[in-house]
Amino acid sequence: MNQALLDKIESEQFRKEAAHFAVGDTVRVHTKVVEGDKERIQIFSGVVIGRRGHGLNEMFTVRRISYGEGVERVFPLHSPRVEKVEVERKGSVRRAKLTYLRKRLGKGATLVKEREGRNAATPAPSQGPVAAAPEPTPLAAPAHGPAPTASAASAPAPEKPSEAAPQTK
Repeated sequence: MNQALLDKIESEQFRKEAAHFAVGDTVRVHTKVVEGDKERIQIFSGVVIGRRGHGLNEMFTVRRISYGEGVERVFPLHSPRVEKVEVERKGSVRRAKLTYLRKRLGKGATLVKEREGRNAATPAPSQGPVAAAPEPTPLAAPAHGPAPTASAASAPAPEKPSEAAPQTK
């Protein structure tokens, strides 16, 4: 009896339009803030560093750097104070909790953007056979003297070291 009553109350509180985001995504969370008799929408944007709980108790943590200081905020997913959650960009991570971002500063705290689609990583196929590059001809270097230049490569190489250019020391 009690569990059925709890399930009924819980189902009334669930959001109909649940936000679809994962850990590592950069999101903008629109929250309702009451100041006196006024109510306004405040936006908190950052990286989702963790999700926990399930059902009505599910929460997510968003982290951002504000004026050089790390700020984290925990939001209940099904709270009536959370107006909406927008995904700015998808992130590609291999962890459930990104607590290691707390130790990183600057660009080290940013995440790699996920590529859109499978074909973004593969190059386009070529339109026919590619002609092979001509083989480079080896240059004959004299035993002593300066390195050969392009004009020296076309001239015959000297046979004796005495015919080569004089060496300076």
